[in-house]
Amino acid sequence: MDILHYTFFQNALLGSILASIVCGIIGTYIVTRRLVFISGGITHASFGGIGLGVLLGINPILSAMVFATLSAFGVEWMSRRGNVREDSAIAVFWTFGMSIGIICCFLTPGFMPDLPSFLFGSILTIGYADLWILAILAIVVIAIFTFMYREIQSVAFDSTFAMSQGLHVKFIEYMMMALIAMAIVSTLRMVGIVLAISLLTIPQMTANVFTYNFKKMALLSIGIGWIDCILGLGISYWLNVPSGASIIFISIIIYAIAKLK
Repeated sequence: MDILHYTFFQNALLGSILASIVCGIIGTYIVTRRLVFISGGITHASFGGIGLGVLLGINPILSAMVFATLSAFGVEWMSRRGNVREDSAIAVFWTFGMSIGIICCFLTPGFMPDLPSFLFGSILTIGYADLWILAILAIVVIAIFTFMYREIQSVAFDSTFAMSQGLHVKFIEYMMMALIAMAIVSTLRMVGIVLAISLLTIPQMTANVFTYNFKKMALLSIGIGWIDCILGLGISYWLNVPSGASIIFISIIIYAIAKLK
């Protein structure tokens, strides 16, 4: 295929592999810990960081990572205090981030050409900076899960029991919230704010159909996520439709087929 010779398509293929690694591992923790709703809130809150980045003239992905991480910490802190319900804390940061993002976009002089790609995603727009961010994050995630696998697994399945065993549960939870925020933001170029959480949950749900083992589920999620990306990218090219939506559409179809087995 001639398209394989184009740099943007090669970047898309490399980005899909790196994103599958990051999302496969982090997403397994999200699904196991049942943090999908929190992750959805962080996804939308990250729009505030994108708006700030554009307004201040800095890389929107980096500013979104900082904003999303602080929002994740805020949700964790408010819900831990006990006087604020977790869903209420999520709603606060969800709407705050979206409002900040919209205000900043309107205050930014001129036209913001990248806004549609952040909202709806386009894997073909991934550049070298995005690939470096994904690569560094993939290395960090692999390293953390390699050296702290048992601790993370214990917290994912039963944080109360993990605390009784003397594990630093609070530190692990805050660390994982930060990784979740960074994983979400790093995939915004691929599938956008609207669909980002799907890449962190649907391949993992598909893997969960075949195994309940945490490690096997993470590895299988990486493979399934990569297949979703490749097939979605192919459909996007052949039908000339948005790549982000195509990837998620394929992932849901594969999940439905797996459930029918």
